[in-house]
Amino acid sequence: MKRLLLSFSYALKGIKQVIRSETNMKIHLSIAVLVIILGFIFHISTSEWLACIICIGLVFSAETMNTAIETLVDMVSPERKPAAGKIKDIAAGGVFLAALISVVVGMIVFFSKICHLFF
Repeated sequence: MKRLLLSFSYALKGIKQVIRSETNMKIHLSIAVLVIILGFIFHISTSEWLACIICIGLVFSAETMNTAIETLVDMVSPERKPAAGKIKDIAAGGVFLAALISVVVGMIVFFSKICHLFF
């Protein structure tokens, strides 16, 4: 049990490090808070909540993995190498895809609700 609790504490420490050190994670976190607030304001359905929560988790996970990959690449290859840059670009591309998919889901969930406010 102690080992399990210790592993959770290490995971939480890693999440805190990503939030503190990565500007993009702060942006993702701010957008997630906005989505949650909008979800309450617009009384989105259970399935819409699930879609939003899955997308938030997907983006957070992707950004965390991207940070881990970039940190590892920097440690293993401190000098600039084309292969190291390619690895970092691919990892960043994964975050971009997760964020792009999340934007599409957000548009599907919120577009009609926001339009009803103005029309």
